[in-house]
Amino acid sequence: MNGIQGTVADGFEEVRAAFAAVVAEEDGQSGAQLAAYLRGRKVVDLWAGPEVTGTTLTGLHSSTKGAAGLVVALLIQDDELDVDRPVAEYWPRFAAAGKDRITVRDVLVHRSGVLGADGGFTVADLADDQVIAERLVGQRPYFAPGTAQGYGGFVTYAIIGQVVRAITGSTTQDLFEECIRAPYDLDVYLGLPETLDARYLPILPWRADPAAEAAFAANSPAAHSIPGIAYNLNARGFTPADVMALPNDPRLRRLGQASAGGVGSARGLAAMYAAAISGLDDRPPLLSLDTIAVISEIHSGGTDLVRGDNAPYALGFEAKGLIHPFLGVHAFGHTGSAGSDGFADPHTGLTYGYTRRRAAFAFNAPENARLAAVLHRAARSASSARVA
Repeated sequence: MNGIQGTVADGFEEVRAAFAAVVAEEDGQSGAQLAAYLRGRKVVDLWAGPEVTGTTLTGLHSSTKGAAGLVVALLIQDDELDVDRPVAEYWPRFAAAGKDRITVRDVLVHRSGVLGADGGFTVADLADDQVIAERLVGQRPYFAPGTAQGYGGFVTYAIIGQVVRAITGSTTQDLFEECIRAPYDLDVYLGLPETLDARYLPILPWRADPAAEAAFAANSPAAHSIPGIAYNLNARGFTPADVMALPNDPRLRRLGQASAGGVGSARGLAAMYAAAISGLDDRPPLLSLDTIAVISEIHSGGTDLVRGDNAPYALGFEAKGLIHPFLGVHAFGHTGSAGSDGFADPHTGLTYGYTRRRAAFAFNAPENARLAAVLHRAARSASSARVA
């Protein structure tokens, strides 16, 4: 079927057909992977495209935030982190320039006003959470904290990383490896080991006709606008193409910058969320029901100053139930700029992972909504048949 490889469980054949249709729309060149688990059992494992296999790793961009968010969730679960305390109580230097009252919650739900830095960051800066954090010490918020929502695409988990380090003495990356990735043998990495470099396929530039490219350029944010600052376009010479190519930088991959530097596969994303809500391979779930309720609580449903409409947030995650209304209210996860996505729906026990090697045009991969809807329908049918 159009070069589609992999397997689906009985009852999920419609998902294979939907994936094949998505791949065909880009002449098989998207280099996509799709995976899903239902109550901890893998039910979809598909891939297509030149050089792509089920074990291919590629850049996750902001789907990385889902991995970092699970580290935060574990600290909340263990009563080590109080998200309503000011960041400065954990990281005193953050208090400078009017940031003394910004809480950890404000940062996690993108209401802190700290969404970038004057002058922007170099690619080398963006590879390293510690460098980003240092740049933010003297940075004033771009709007009054708590008064609006503005996505901190590159900086959110650099700030949170300082809180994590103050509490535990470890980095977000080390805790993810120790507590989440290694125990469940997940193909998601916040810091890709050199030994796995051969499995990494670079993100490729998006394809579009000249008219579409011209329209995108005409509607792109100004460099020193709120969205321009958040996407680092205020850095000299930095472009949307540079955003897409960031995971291809070896230093960024190696350090695993916790907002956008993760590397993984669709299998890895779906399994990570399955580990969180259902458990895997006879291991219990990472998160309790109480913790899931806390992190999935919806904090916003309106307009984001950076991302526009339909950018709802829970605590450190996107509120997926508002993005995909067929999901439960407690669904949580995160998308990435090139088109990757991952989520968990605790109501059905469904988890989802999607990657694409060729970047989606204009940071927009609408196929995720289509694939998730078909997958959810198959999962509900499977659940009904199980009950019957």
